[in-house]
Amino acid sequence: MKVKTILVSQPPPKTETSPYFDLSDKQKVKIDFRSFIHVEGISVKDVRGQKIDLTKFTAIILTSRNAVDHFFRIAEEMRFKVPDSMKYFCQSEAVAYYLQKYVVYRKRKIFVGNRTFPDLIKLIKKHKTEQFLLPSSDKLKPLIPTELDALGVSWTRADLYRTVVSDLSDLEDVFYDVLVFFSPSGIESLFHNFPNFKQNDTRIAAFGNSTVNAVTEAGLKCDIFAPSPETPSMTMALDKYIKVVNKK
Repeated sequence: MKVKTILVSQPPPKTETSPYFDLSDKQKVKIDFRSFIHVEGISVKDVRGQKIDLTKFTAIILTSRNAVDHFFRIAEEMRFKVPDSMKYFCQSEAVAYYLQKYVVYRKRKIFVGNRTFPDLIKLIKKHKTEQFLLPSSDKLKPLIPTELDALGVSWTRADLYRTVVSDLSDLEDVFYDVLVFFSPSGIESLFHNFPNFKQNDTRIAAFGNSTVNAVTEAGLKCDIFAPSPETPSMTMALDKYIKVVNKK
């Protein structure tokens, strides 16, 4: 079946240069965006319940923009002035760049990985004597604590925000040819909102192995996968798939 409509389970792009817009124009398909999940901050009271003392840490491990936002939110609400000597270990350039929202970049000790956590571990290894704080959501990839424990550094996890399923009830009678997911939480949200969901002719696109596993464990078929050597991005994977099925 041809692809005419796609729903991407993420917020709309903030710039007009998104590859999704290029894909829409190129393949003449309608692409909508909708967050299947959203993030909510955990209260200071609950953070204190985790026995988190921000004064004890000399370094922060930041794996996402959400981690950046909620670390500085909690610091402000706890009236904790982050010292200039604090070291920041950012998983990617995007996270490090976002950090500039809160700190003067050139005056801080900032270490940047190459997108994956194992890459960041190589930098953390050079600073093993630091006391590390890991701001995280309630859902943390198992790889992260495993890598940190294996390294033998002193680190503490702080749950500062949680992933919550969004209300999608208005989509109950809306159907798309392709649904695009980027995390297991997206699949969880799909069935939370629509417990009786049947895939039928809907194609499922999944980014990352954990998302693909969530798709198959839910009894669905993954038709489009990224990243791969041929299609490192989701838009490239969608483009390749649409070229084939829309020619029929």
